[in-house]
Amino acid sequence: MNSGSDFHCGYVALLGRPNVGKSSLLNAMLGTHLSIVSPKPQTTRHRILGILDRPGVQILFVDTPGLHRGARRALNRALNRCAHAALTGVDVAVQVVEAGKWTDEDSSVYAAMEAQGVTKLLAINKIDRIRDKSALLPFLAKISKERDYASLLLVSARRKDGLEALQQTIVKYLPAHEALYEDDELTDRSERFLAAEMVREQLMVHLDEELPYATTVEIEAFTERADGRVEVHAVIWVERKGQKAIVIGAGGAMLKIVGSSARQAMQRLFNRGVHLQLWVKVRAGWSDNENDLRRLGYSD
Repeated sequence: MNSGSDFHCGYVALLGRPNVGKSSLLNAMLGTHLSIVSPKPQTTRHRILGILDRPGVQILFVDTPGLHRGARRALNRALNRCAHAALTGVDVAVQVVEAGKWTDEDSSVYAAMEAQGVTKLLAINKIDRIRDKSALLPFLAKISKERDYASLLLVSARRKDGLEALQQTIVKYLPAHEALYEDDELTDRSERFLAAEMVREQLMVHLDEELPYATTVEIEAFTERADGRVEVHAVIWVERKGQKAIVIGAGGAMLKIVGSSARQAMQRLFNRGVHLQLWVKVRAGWSDNENDLRRLGYSD
């Protein structure tokens, strides 16, 4: 573990409204697929710690669910609580926005950071979608005039542009402190937790429209086998019988696609063989039941 008076270490929250690319940005900076991503908003439902070690510094990134308005269901309220809680005790907050777009939800994210009195950086993501970068100048000028960010940075998580400048800027605001994790650690999350996330990622990717939001994943067994492989038994919870049929698909086709894709993702991250078994079960109204949410891990 690194230490010394010239070593810096601290927590950095990644915040933003849904679907601005926070998880993609985290993965790009870590160089691995840790936090799940999909084209659908609110893919991230939990606080995810990603550990980046560089010479003389350890950056502890905290990926969060997207802060959003109109949180009617208990699940949405839990996601907002998780995002707000991630600001507690961090050294730097990085708000991620989409290039050229600022919404009321972006303003709410800024207000949450301002209330904490934390150092605020703005990462303007998806700049690869803007052909004429000079078109962003009025957007940047307006933000600089109206809000108190320590720095504004242009990035593209997809193309990994601007990441070095973002990291160097973050380091300026981290305290002198010894490393809190060993050099080879990537996250504080267990493989069991990550396995559930990878199944849920494939549900988000392969299921249409609103159905992914009615699903969650619970790992019933995570067993190390004598041959070095991991055996994972996972339950996909849905809210209605009709949803169960869709997740399974004709002749089990959809469940096979989800299972195969999730298993391959686990093998890449865990660097070993995985045997995955999936079941689909109905728990009516789980997403609007506080007790069910706590039992299913939505209490962080």
